[in-house]
Amino acid sequence: MKSRYFVWLWTALILFTVGTAGAVEINIGALNDMTGATSDVGKDYALGIAEAVNYVNDTGGINGKTIKLFQFDYGYRIPEALTKYNLFKQKKCVAILGWGTGDTEALAPTVAKDKMPYVSASYSGHLCDPKKTPYNLFFATDYSTQSRGLVTAWFDKKWPTKPDFGKRKPRIACAYMTASPFSSASIKAAKDQATLLGFDIGPDQDVSLFAIDTKSQILALKEFKPDVVLHTNTVMSVAATLRDAYALELGADHIIMNWGFDENLAMLAGKAAEGAMGCAPWAFFGQNVKLMDKVMEYAKKYNPGIPPEKRTIHTVQAWANVLGLAEALKRADKAGDLSGEGILKKGFETMTDFEIGLGLAPVSFSAADHRPQSKAKVYEFKSGQFALLDEVDLKTRWPDKWKSDWIGW
Repeated sequence: MKSRYFVWLWTALILFTVGTAGAVEINIGALNDMTGATSDVGKDYALGIAEAVNYVNDTGGINGKTIKLFQFDYGYRIPEALTKYNLFKQKKCVAILGWGTGDTEALAPTVAKDKMPYVSASYSGHLCDPKKTPYNLFFATDYSTQSRGLVTAWFDKKWPTKPDFGKRKPRIACAYMTASPFSSASIKAAKDQATLLGFDIGPDQDVSLFAIDTKSQILALKEFKPDVVLHTNTVMSVAATLRDAYALELGADHIIMNWGFDENLAMLAGKAAEGAMGCAPWAFFGQNVKLMDKVMEYAKKYNPGIPPEKRTIHTVQAWANVLGLAEALKRADKAGDLSGEGILKKGFETMTDFEIGLGLAPVSFSAADHRPQSKAKVYEFKSGQFALLDEVDLKTRWPDKWKSDWIGW
């Protein structure tokens, strides 16, 4: 039986696939996961996409043109993503708001050939080299920069407080779904950063995105005795891992990439969430930042059946991608060129320190570099609150590596 949440969700999607009669329309496709392996975070993101598109249309659209959104659930299945991509082309969509890493990376060569701007919720560093994936973009800190920032923030802020500091190397291990392109996207970068900072690196622990019991992985970690564990899954399996680590007294700190670090973590992990650290490029839902009042207003207007306390940072992420795409479309439209190449060259790649709001740091794109930003904001969950722990600027700290070594992975 469908929950009330899904009733509101599907109602929202029906509403948002209807264009405004008589208006000049710009067709945009949206691919979301509302029933698959990442639906624990995907459902709220999908609602945010639709709500943000309504906000854009209500505030003038694309220089007077209305966005018509075609939004579909693809269940986190790559073949279904390919099918829906072809449908978006049939609908003459000028750009797509995508979702997962596996499907986004699989589509990247086709997207490049078709010159289709593709703004994904995959923030994989593999998508940031315009020589390889010129039409893939997003408005966030990429996964590799997140993981490098998390490792660095822990090393700077937490390792000096440990009893063994100065006596041995710190020890790190990674817990993630090894077969998932999303979960594994930044592991190479994380281990490279750990090596750079002088860590000992333990064996990876394979944790499914569907995991509810990770005791065997925690017992394996206890043999290595890590000081810190990096988690790159979504929140449900991250919470399960934290619970088991707490129950089995692993004794390690936890650093978590953005999809595993949200308002639901404490609810799912309980006491085990205390002290967890995570990367959050945007503000959490309801925080006092620019445009959050609109995010909350549109959530209430279009999905009143979902209480505000059930909404998360993933809604805010969706708004960032929609508003970023809308800005690129406005710039390209003003230049008289809404072709795919026009949207890229006269839209996205004209952005320098562009400020969206939503707690997101300014975003820049160039023809040589599609990494939106170099800063990783790291928060710590303490006493029921997300407190900013550190903001690691990798470009400033390692300028040569940022410029030439780290792009595209």
